Amino acid sequence: MMTSKPSSQGVERLPFRPEGYNFWTWRGRNIHYVVEGEGTPIVLLHGLGGSAFHWRYNIPELGKRYKVFALDLLGFGWSEKPIIDYDALVWRDQVVDFVKEVVQEPAVLVGNSLGGSTALLAATVLQDQVRGVSLLNTDGVFGDPKSDDKESDDSFLHKYILTPFEGVFRLLCLGCVFWPLKQRWSVKCLLKTIYKDSSNVDDYLIDSVTMPAADPNAGQVHYNALRRFFVDQKKYTLNSVLTRLSCPLLLVWGELDTSIPPAKAVRIKEFYPKTTIVLVHAGHCPHDEAPEPVNRALSDWVSTLTSTTIGTP
Repeated sequence: MMTSKPSSQGVERLPFRPEGYNFWTWRGRNIHYVVEGEGTPIVLLHGLGGSAFHWRYNIPELGKRYKVFALDLLGFGWSEKPIIDYDALVWRDQVVDFVKEVVQEPAVLVGNSLGGSTALLAATVLQDQVRGVSLLNTDGVFGDPKSDDKESDDSFLHKYILTPFEGVFRLLCLGCVFWPLKQRWSVKCLLKTIYKDSSNVDDYLIDSVTMPAADPNAGQVHYNALRRFFVDQKKYTLNSVLTRLSCPLLLVWGELDTSIPPAKAVRIKEFYPKTTIVLVHAGHCPHDEAPEPVNRALSDWVSTLTSTTIGTP
């Protein structure tokens, strides 16, 4: 395990385009993505409430050596926001089809938070079409995939908590969780609690959060996603997913993250030995808070991945 400290922020930045960059039609829905560079493909997946623009400092730098794709998950960013049940498998299937239809060759999947668990799930389906997976402060929990209580716990959650208090839960979610995402001042305050070094909390970042939140369906999408979050955490546990993974794994972790501390990275490595850990002096979003050490860690690691690693158990 090694620790990397951030250096000065003189990093090239992806130009912000209010209209977005490229669009791909998936299951009849418009999906936004950015692509830059040539070489081994890298697919970047944002976290909850994020977008391709959250990789603003990573796309240009990684694009100097690799072909970089940054994808907006369905319901977020500049992608379409249909009112559906956002089970984790929806995003998994989106990424799987994106690699097959747009990337069209074995790729490296990189995900932050929600994007991390999505990358893992997609990799278990893609198998030999994934060269490696990198997780940045990923969500997900360890559990017993053989537990007989899993189904009953999920049924209890829906029967006695989610269903009876559906209206109240929805109002609380839309009022207390989503409404602040539409206000520039509250987004700025929220980001400053997530970023331990808030120097990158600027208008660009705030716009990338508030503009998608203005979509008429955005509030309901966030509600539907959060409603499924706790169920999915238990349903697709880290150990059950890692058991089906075969490629190399890189964990680039913001060591100052209090919500998902680096102890999780250590536990992942204990469970899945084919793992490299790089600690970065940052919070939950190290790729944007400290892009230089993250870019360096990703670039160096991807360079070690060759065709011989694809699908190797």
